[in-house]
Amino acid sequence: MGDPKFLNRYFKVEKDELPARFRIIKNIPVDFDSSVSVDDLWKIHDREIGKYRELLESIDSKEKNIELAEASPSLLDLKIEIAARILENCHMCERRCGVNRREGEKGFCRLLETSRYASEFLHMGEEPELVPSHTIFFTGCVFACVYCQNWDISPRPESGTDVDPEILAGIIKRRRYEGARNVNFVTPTPHAHSILKIIDRVPVNTPMVWNSNMYHSKEVAKLLEGMIDVYLADFKYGDDNCARKYSKVKDYLDVVKRNHEIAYQKAEIIVRHLVLPNHLECCTKPIVQWIANHIPEVRFNLMFQYMPYYRASKYPEIDRHLTSDEKRRAIEIVEESSLEDALI
Repeated sequence: MGDPKFLNRYFKVEKDELPARFRIIKNIPVDFDSSVSVDDLWKIHDREIGKYRELLESIDSKEKNIELAEASPSLLDLKIEIAARILENCHMCERRCGVNRREGEKGFCRLLETSRYASEFLHMGEEPELVPSHTIFFTGCVFACVYCQNWDISPRPESGTDVDPEILAGIIKRRRYEGARNVNFVTPTPHAHSILKIIDRVPVNTPMVWNSNMYHSKEVAKLLEGMIDVYLADFKYGDDNCARKYSKVKDYLDVVKRNHEIAYQKAEIIVRHLVLPNHLECCTKPIVQWIANHIPEVRFNLMFQYMPYYRASKYPEIDRHLTSDEKRRAIEIVEESSLEDALI
């Protein structure tokens, strides 16, 4: 297990020694009129988030899980209202399709307002700090990775079980009592509106994990402040050309670097990098160097689990497993960096 200093608050929440961030957000009373413009709602949000930051600092300085009184309406209620507005001109991710998902329009992810999940269970295969992790796998994705390991659910947004926030919150409570150390929302970006509603109904103190490709919009990044305890952040590519070729995504580095930096400032973070065949110098090396220079105090997981799934056979350069030499070179790159807490 990594050095606890990098996930210090997470461990305290997991042991019920500190309140999860969402419980603090729910303590902040906010008066707002849901009929006003989204710009006006954002002004209220940006003003009131300061109260959350002050209360968080006060609680953490005392290192005590104090009794909190839920407000109604709260800052979380405001976040839920803003997320609903985002759906009407969808910019959950930085593709910024602009469709009205509440009125049946579909963008790149082909998702409407109703979220669906493919499965939920206690996952024993995540990073050791997270296990057992209550993972909830949502359907649909804002990427189109040619080697997608979840190809049976990610490209099929119409599959799975409809999300009922009340029911899922009850399941989260039960899983917590069964030993879950956290709630782990997988492929969450286009479902941010539903996830906020789920979290609002969670009756137990448990860390919230955002398991993501980190391509969410700057607006969603603001909504997530105070909601997420740990970002399980995927850093796939060190070159925009690779991102376009293999995931059909533009402006990858600008968006993902920005969101990693915000996550680093506003919560705690575990960064994952899946090493791709023939992509050590163009992707692995610049990613490791950027992390070491910009967000050095993170838990970093160098992953060798790549398999040529889905449509990888159409791309000969990645249609194989990693070689021993590639694994050694990846380890060498990490060891040459100043990253202190790498899981290899």
